[in-house]
Order: sequence, then structure tokens, then C-alpha cells
Amino acid sequence: METTETQVQPIGQQLAAWQGATRPIAAILSGRYCEVAPLNIAEHAAALFAAFSLDETGQNWTYLLAEPPPDFAEFSSRLRINCRDSDPLFYVIIDKDTQLAIGIASLMRIDPDNGVIEVGHIHFSTALQRTPLATEAMYLLMKQIFDWGYRRYEWKCDNLNAPSKKAALRLGFSFEGIFRQMLVYKARNRDTAWFSILDSEWPRQKNAFERWLAVDNFDQKGQQRQSLSEIVSKLAS
Repeated sequence: METTETQVQPIGQQLAAWQGATRPIAAILSGRYCEVAPLNIAEHAAALFAAFSLDETGQNWTYLLAEPPPDFAEFSSRLRINCRDSDPLFYVIIDKDTQLAIGIASLMRIDPDNGVIEVGHIHFSTALQRTPLATEAMYLLMKQIFDWGYRRYEWKCDNLNAPSKKAALRLGFSFEGIFRQMLVYKARNRDTAWFSILDSEWPRQKNAFERWLAVDNFDQKGQQRQSLSEIVSKLAS
């Protein structure tokens, strides 16, 4: 009888000790510039609405799933309807100087069994965009999810949303590809760009964040001495 060699098939890395990650809890995350706190509609809705209303052109809503609300009543109603569950789990970003909520983000598509979680529904007001607070908020969330034992942290956005894609790369996420025709929203197509950062990549990125956020990285006018990208490049060399 003719015999053939057994073909050896490649398989993934063994994870015999994997126990799963911790399901997120409504924890308060505190930094130097901001606090990332569980959304409390009664406490935070008015400040969020005021912050988002600074965007008079509505351009911050272009790539969000909803249009700008016409008034506070509609805004608070949306929060009550869309932000009541534990997935997505919504947080607000609070400016420590003013103690006002000026942005929102959520942890979503939470999969502790496989150690995968996504940050999404990000809406930063004009007062928050391109500030140390914004970077620190993303650092605090990222640090927390890896402390909870997640293996993969995801970021997704409309592929036409150039600022979001640029932010993802700056924050250490790697571009993975485009899911074509993934969504229909606002009566238009959305091709979705996927990004991720892995637990194995986190230690270096954590180091970069902490160097960038350090007090001595900013001059007396609050201008950065080194960009986050420059610090990442130096750590990689």
C-alpha cells in the first residue's frame, strides 16, 4: 500500500493559560489634565450639549451616526435612549480645570472571552480637540483596557474621515484594511477603516504616551517640546 507523508499544517500561537479579560466596569480614570468618568446623564448632559454647541458649522457631526440635535431636550433624549446599556459603555471626558464634560467616548463590541474591545462613538468638542486632554483621555482608556487583560483594542471609522484615521495612527493603532460597504448611515454608504493595537505593542506605546504627557515636555505656553510621533520614532530606533 502506498503511503504519503503527513502534511504539517500551521496553527496559531498556543494560549493554554488564557483565562479571558475582565468585563469593563464603570470606573473613574484620573489623569493630570482630565478625568474619564462614566456618563451620568443628569450630571453631564448640559455641559456636553453646551460643549458640542460650540461647533456652529456642525462639521464635528459629519461622520457621526446622527445629525446635530436641534435642542437640549432632543440631545438628552438621545443620551437616555442610546447610552443606557453596558455595551456600549459610555464615558465623558472632564476638563479638570473647569470640571465640565467636554467630550464623550465609549467602550463597545466588548468580547472578554477573546480579549477584544473597541473604542467608539468618539465625539470631542472643539474645546477638547488637539489638546493634551484629548490625548490623555485616550491614553487613560487604553491603559485601562490592557490592565483589564484585553489582547486587542480596535478603532474604526468612516474611511473618508481623514482626521480620525490620522488620530488613530498617532495614538499607536495600526491600519488593517477597509471593510467596503459596511454601513448605510444618513442615506449614504460607509466604507469602514479598521485599526488596532495589540497587548504586545502596548508597553512601548505606553512609554511614549507617558513621556509625551510629562510636565517637562511642555513649555510655559503649553506648547509641546516633542511630538508623540517623534517620541515613538525614537523609542523604535
